Amino acid sequence: MFSSVAHLARANPFNAPHLQLVHDGLTGPRSSPAGPRGPPRRSRNLAAASVEEYSCEYGSMKFYALCGFGGVLSCGLTHTAVVPLDLVKCRMQVDPQKYKGIFNGFSVTLKEDGVRGLAKGWAPTFIGYSMQGLCKFGFYEVFKVLYSNMLGEENAYLWRTSLYLAASASADFFADIALAPMEAAKVRIQTQPGYANTLRDAAPKMCKEEGLKAFYKGVAPLWMRQIPYTMMKFACFERTVEALYKFVVPKPRSECSKAEQLVVTSVAGYIAGVFCAIVSHPADSVVSVLNKEKGSSASQVLQRLGFKGVWKGLFARIIMIGTLTALQWFIYDSVKVYFRLPRPPPPEMPESLKKKLGLTQ
Repeated sequence: MFSSVAHLARANPFNAPHLQLVHDGLTGPRSSPAGPRGPPRRSRNLAAASVEEYSCEYGSMKFYALCGFGGVLSCGLTHTAVVPLDLVKCRMQVDPQKYKGIFNGFSVTLKEDGVRGLAKGWAPTFIGYSMQGLCKFGFYEVFKVLYSNMLGEENAYLWRTSLYLAASASADFFADIALAPMEAAKVRIQTQPGYANTLRDAAPKMCKEEGLKAFYKGVAPLWMRQIPYTMMKFACFERTVEALYKFVVPKPRSECSKAEQLVVTSVAGYIAGVFCAIVSHPADSVVSVLNKEKGSSASQVLQRLGFKGVWKGLFARIIMIGTLTALQWFIYDSVKVYFRLPRPPPPEMPESLKKKLGLTQ
């Protein structure tokens, strides 16, 4: 699949050099594939020159590999950094009588477990979300190229929000399978006092008591939580970046410095994170309770929690996810800048579509 995607990427409407030239007004409509092949046009030479400044070609295996590496750093580091907040959030979800709020949750945890207790579950968090980030960001780029080429240049622009949603949902399907085992271990460590204090203790105990199914029984509710979250995360981010450059930033992205572009990335990431937290929180509550209890199903947990119960810990999660998402996009974009990867600007309407709509002569 990767070889076919790399081959199709040359015609991808999100290809950075082509879109940048369109944005600058240096290229016209593409010639028909069936037409005679004339001498190379100036736009092609400019595109080739533009590609040379990047370390790899858009859609190449190296591009996808480095995007996956960016996902490892962005998800693994950020989720590990907010483990204390995540721990309190999980405890508020599974035992709201004891942990009545964020500040009370921190107070009770510090009193019972000390400062070290706030770091419980850091190892499965780091490993699990690093694997999830690898698949989420890496496969998102793969599916975005694949689906955009299936739609064609004009439809990919017109249906770009649907494209972002489909690509992110497809990527997260695989990312959650990679995350599920470590997520299950993390919740056991954080919410079951005396069960285990480390991943080395929790994983063998879970396997011995319940078998391998203990690590994957939460994958379905994890899909319920993470797929809407990821769809919102990527689609909202992409469209927010587009809106910021169109209505807020006083100059085109091509004229912004790398630092200015990263600021836009962070702002768009935080806005996306707030919406992510809201749409995925009910399923997150179910996952937390489900991984704590033995023998319960997702439907049973949902029925027992009720409407009010599934929203416990929402404020803590908005703070956590908003910060997380902003940092993740900042780190991911920074990795692209550092490794000189192609970074497509906000989509521009293709010249052929402009002609059809009568927007050009």
